[in-house]
Amino acid sequence: MRCRLQTLFQRKFKVSLLFLLLLALLVHLAMDLALPAAHKACGCNAKAPKASGVLSGSPMLASPKKLSLRILQDFSGSNGSLEKSSQPQGAGLHARAGGPGVPHQHREGQTKGSKLAALFEHPLYNIPIPKVTEKDKLFVVNSMEKFSLHSSGSDEWVSSSKAETLLPTGKTAYDTYPTWLKFHVGINRYELYPRQDPLMPTLLRDLATKRIISSVQKSGGTQLKLIMTFPNYGQALFKPMKQTRDQETPIDVFYFSDFERHNAEIDSKVAEKFLLHPTSSLLLILDFRRIPPVSGRLVNITKEIRDITTDKKLAKTFFISPAGNVCFYGECSYYCSTEHALCGKPDLLEGSMAALLPDKTLAKRRSWRSPWRRSYHKSKKAEWELNPNYCTQVRETPPYNRGHRLLDLIDMTVLDFLMGNMDRHHYETFEKFGNDTFLLHLDNGRGFGTHSRDELSILAPLQQCCSIKKSTYLRLQLLATQPYRLSDLLQEALATDPLAPILAEPHLQALDRRLGKVLVVVGRCLARAAHPDEVLVDDVGSRL
Repeated sequence: MRCRLQTLFQRKFKVSLLFLLLLALLVHLAMDLALPAAHKACGCNAKAPKASGVLSGSPMLASPKKLSLRILQDFSGSNGSLEKSSQPQGAGLHARAGGPGVPHQHREGQTKGSKLAALFEHPLYNIPIPKVTEKDKLFVVNSMEKFSLHSSGSDEWVSSSKAETLLPTGKTAYDTYPTWLKFHVGINRYELYPRQDPLMPTLLRDLATKRIISSVQKSGGTQLKLIMTFPNYGQALFKPMKQTRDQETPIDVFYFSDFERHNAEIDSKVAEKFLLHPTSSLLLILDFRRIPPVSGRLVNITKEIRDITTDKKLAKTFFISPAGNVCFYGECSYYCSTEHALCGKPDLLEGSMAALLPDKTLAKRRSWRSPWRRSYHKSKKAEWELNPNYCTQVRETPPYNRGHRLLDLIDMTVLDFLMGNMDRHHYETFEKFGNDTFLLHLDNGRGFGTHSRDELSILAPLQQCCSIKKSTYLRLQLLATQPYRLSDLLQEALATDPLAPILAEPHLQALDRRLGKVLVVVGRCLARAAHPDEVLVDDVGSRL
């Protein structure tokens, strides 16, 4: 009897187990049938893996579709490249306003239509420069010198001795020049390029897309930068991304120890299809055309740096991170170590590409130490920080004792204050033009590092000298009005960049706040001035 009960129990247990397995199988089949319909209803993209920003041709990944998105996210702290493309679908719902890949929030009071286009039609932005004569040009063009492409269809240029004798109908020798050479040829005593230069869109497109055939480290400097060469012999300075857009310089970090930021060096679309980074865009909005054109670019570390570099020191610093990303760190004074490596996602790195100025052997430049240079010491102060009458000494010292050099320096001071750049230790000019020329605004990498603090000491030249160009002051007043609000103009200028948004919303708000403070300083100077024309120096005369 006992044996029969045991057998009956075993049979019932087996039947129950079989029933549970059958039920599980039915549930699984029902879910498989329901999932396609649900997938279709939600409108999900079956090709979503492409959103990770991983190129299918990446040499580092044999099967990109199997790459875990979590790996990309885990390593994003080391470098912010591909911030936009590495986000999973739907991440924008929870992303910060102004974060990469997320459109800026609609700004209160912003009107429809292009404010930039309206700005550049304003009389203040149509003041003609003096007539450019042959002696005012950086280069005198030889009308017989021609360039042409190889018949093989490559992008290589040949010298005039190998060029076609006859030019196509309606073409001149100038038309055969590569875009970078046309940019160099167009430099004159008064500006690097015209207000509405039709050449600029092509030049910036080349910076963003032209094939890179060589990458080497730039000698000198405190942080890693690369010189990249294109097939048409053009070159660009590449500054890689080191920090995300919303990272702010800690208050306890010295100005000379801060990271240089690529997004202070990334270009975006401006009126007339100019592509210019925040500093470049700001310069255009202020009507200062004194910085080389710059474009944002995603660089493939493997194909466009590691595999083609001839720099042995740079080549030794490449490695694969624990997350599977390609990294390198190069050699420099600051932040060139494994702990501060630049890493791609998995091998794509965001950065800025700045067109190089003509070689110094062809167009010599003079470097000038800024009179208001900081001490670059942790405890010592510069003389201008201790002497309230320091500007009197500067006014008596060449080249600031004549011409518009001091006023040009104060223009640069306004720019630096607006973007929070404390690192203006030198500036340059072209030797050919002597002291009667514009200042080159080079090396703006430490701009846009803070938005919550305004460093008023940057305005020391304006505060101590109480002088500013009348044209600059009038433009600043215009940019403080609602129809031409500075932050709106810069936001519009940066809106269509492939790497947009370039600046986070707090930086845009800081621009308006700082602009107001510049006007307050000038207002105080005017209030105590016996002769207002000594504060607002007329630099336009009858041209306005």
